Amino acid sequence: MTYPVKAVIFDWAGTMVDFGSMAPVEAMMNAFAAHGVTISEAEVRRDMGRAKRDHVGAIIRDPAVTARWIAANTGPPTTADGDAIHDSLEPLIAAAAADRATLIPGAAEIASDLTRLGVKIGSGTGYTRRTMNGVLPRAAAQGYAPGVVVCAGETPSGRPAPLMTWKALIALDAWPAWTCVKVDDAPVGIEEGRLAGCWTVGVSASGNGVGLGLDAYRALAESDRAARIETSARLLKAAGADYVIETVADIQPTLEDIAARIAAGERPACS
Repeated sequence: MTYPVKAVIFDWAGTMVDFGSMAPVEAMMNAFAAHGVTISEAEVRRDMGRAKRDHVGAIIRDPAVTARWIAANTGPPTTADGDAIHDSLEPLIAAAAADRATLIPGAAEIASDLTRLGVKIGSGTGYTRRTMNGVLPRAAAQGYAPGVVVCAGETPSGRPAPLMTWKALIALDAWPAWTCVKVDDAPVGIEEGRLAGCWTVGVSASGNGVGLGLDAYRALAESDRAARIETSARLLKAAGADYVIETVADIQPTLEDIAARIAAGERPACS
């Protein structure tokens, strides 16, 4: 009997690799610092998940960042300044992403389980193809190689537009969208999945919401960890996630529930 879930589209950083989604934060902070502007981790994480050009634009337009830019430079940031940051950012992110391409615990096992069930696996990322060229072989060596990888800049619009998810589903020949699942750690990725017509699963602990590397996360006091996870989960639910789990290692019962609902004729709320 065919499994009711036809495809799962996974995000990358913070969902399947790079616990805490640390690489893009480090790179973005360094890119702005090169222009004499200090930005905080919170300012970077606020718009995480967008294509990097959109992400740079969102940060540079923040009034507090703009004020710091003016203080450090000869005037307000221009379009050319944003382009310069973006262009300098790519090699920084490529190096950081490759260094932090360790799979999140359980990711390879989940991918293997889905493959055995006949579920197609795709992925989408705010990283460019150049950045992913350093990540993909490292992920594959650890046991994760999705059938499709859609990168930033490969669709006319980035997240929260649904085009990256649709592009992945088309390449996988997986349809209708309500038989497919989008998994992401960022609210903008959940919005993408909703707009695409998929079931959506938010990842609250391993990604942008908590924003800590695995060792730092494990070192948290239990009460602190629970509070951070709950805050992250609230943001994902507010974005419309059908389900929220802590990491991909926890996803199997959720997929079983989604499969049962699909078999019963249910569709996600966005459909």
